[in-house]
Amino acid sequence: MVVAFEQELSVHSRTNTGLVIDVLEQQFGDRCQRSAAIRQQHAHTTTWLPNQPPDAVVFAKSTEEVADIVRICATHRVPIIPFGTGSSLEGHVNAPEGGISIDLSGMDRIVEVNAEDLDCRVEAGVTRKQLNSYLRDTGLFFPIDPGADASLGGMAATRASGTNAVRYGTMRDVVMGLTVVMPSGEIVRTGGRARKSSAGYDLTRLMIGSEGTLGVITELQLRLNGIPEAISGGVCPFPNIEAACNAVIMTIQCGIPVARIELLDELQIRACNTYSKMSLPETPTLFLEFHGTEASAREQSELFSAIAEDLGGGPFVWETEAEKRTKLWTARHDAYWAAFTLRPGAKGVSTDVCVPISKLAECVEETRRDISDNGLVAPIVGHVGDGNFHVLILVDENTPREIAQAEAFIERLNWRAIQMGGTCTGEHGIGQGKAKYMMKEHGNGLDVMRAIKQSLDPDNIMNPGKIMPVS
Repeated sequence: MVVAFEQELSVHSRTNTGLVIDVLEQQFGDRCQRSAAIRQQHAHTTTWLPNQPPDAVVFAKSTEEVADIVRICATHRVPIIPFGTGSSLEGHVNAPEGGISIDLSGMDRIVEVNAEDLDCRVEAGVTRKQLNSYLRDTGLFFPIDPGADASLGGMAATRASGTNAVRYGTMRDVVMGLTVVMPSGEIVRTGGRARKSSAGYDLTRLMIGSEGTLGVITELQLRLNGIPEAISGGVCPFPNIEAACNAVIMTIQCGIPVARIELLDELQIRACNTYSKMSLPETPTLFLEFHGTEASAREQSELFSAIAEDLGGGPFVWETEAEKRTKLWTARHDAYWAAFTLRPGAKGVSTDVCVPISKLAECVEETRRDISDNGLVAPIVGHVGDGNFHVLILVDENTPREIAQAEAFIERLNWRAIQMGGTCTGEHGIGQGKAKYMMKEHGNGLDVMRAIKQSLDPDNIMNPGKIMPVS
C-alpha cells in the first residue's frame, strides 16, 4: 500500500511540477532557479549515495515565503525538500520524486537574544558559528558542535549533537520552541521561552529529528550557556582501544563532568599528524576538554589523569591557553579531511552508531576486527562520552568489490549496535541511507511513526523517501 501510494504521488507530481515552477518563478523571480548546476548542488553531495536533484530550487527569505511555497506545492501535490547547508550525510536533501527544494540559507537573522534568561531566537538558516560569533560579547555561547558549520534548522531537523554532547546534550535538549510550516502551509509555533511546561503534547520534540518529513522548521528558540570561567584540554594516548574505552567508561561512571571526550584510533591519529602537522604518538588517543572554574577544571584534569594512568595510558598533557587548545580541536574537526591522506583519490563513506556506554569497548573492538578481517581502510573517531562513534570507509568507487565490501561492513556495524541495545545512528540521522534498519530498531513503533506521518502529511509531499522504508 505504501509503495503504491508513493508511485501514484510520483506520477501525479511530475504532471504538475512544471506548472508549480512557473508559478514560483512568477512570484519569486530569480530566487527560483532550475539550472542543472544549482539543482545538483541542492541534492546529496557528501558521500556515495547517488545525487537526486530537485526540479527547482527556491531561495526563501521569511517564514511567510516558505508558507507560500508550501501552499503552492500542496495544492498540486508536488514534493518539498528543505535545504540548509547540505552537510547531512544520509541523503536527507535528495529528491527521489523530484519536487521543489526550499533553500533556507537566506533566513539568517538572529531575531533576539535574552541574555538574562540564557536563550535566543534565530531563523533556520543561521549557522552555529554565526550564532557564537554574534554571542561572543554577551558571555554566552551555543554548545552544540557537530563539526560542520551546519544551519541550526538543519541541526534540529536531524537531531544533531557533536563533541560537547556528553555535557551539554544534543539539539533535543537545547531547543525550547520552533516555528514550523506544516504540509498544508499553516504556520505553527511550538514550545516557548519557559524552562519547562506540562501543557499538552510536546510538538517541539516531535519535530526535532523529523528530517523535514513533517514540516519545514523556519525559526528556533534556543537555550544558551554561560562561557566557562576556565577551560582545560589536552590529549592522552593509550596502549590499545580497550584501555581508551575503559577510561571513558570510568570517567563517566565517576561523575567527572567532562565537556568533551573524543576517541581517535591510531589510523586516524596518523592521518591527523600528516594533515594538521602534528606529532602525536600513533596510538589510540583521547582528546578531552574540561569546563568550570580554574580550580575545578584543574581538579577534573587531575582526576582523569589518575584514571588513565591506572589503565596504562598517558601521560595526559593538558593546556589552558586558548590558542593551543584551538589548534588541538581544529585538528580533531579536520579529522574527516585528514583521513583522505591515508588513501588519496578514494571516496569516503561516513557512518555512525551509538551504544550504551558499558558496551562501547566491546562494540569498537568488534568493529576494528571486522575492518581488519576484511582489509578495509577505515579510521574510527567518536564522541565516546555518550557511546557514539563514527567510521569513515575509504573506497575506490570504480571497484565493485570494494563497494560491496563497504556496504556489507556498514550493515554488520548497524546490526551489531542494535543488538547491543544501541541505535543505527547517534547523530547522522536516517535519511535514505539508514531507512532499512528502522524496523529492526523500532519494531511496531515504526507503524506509529507512519501513522503520524500520514496524519500530518496525507499527500506525502514533505521530503518523501526519508526515514520510512519504502517496502
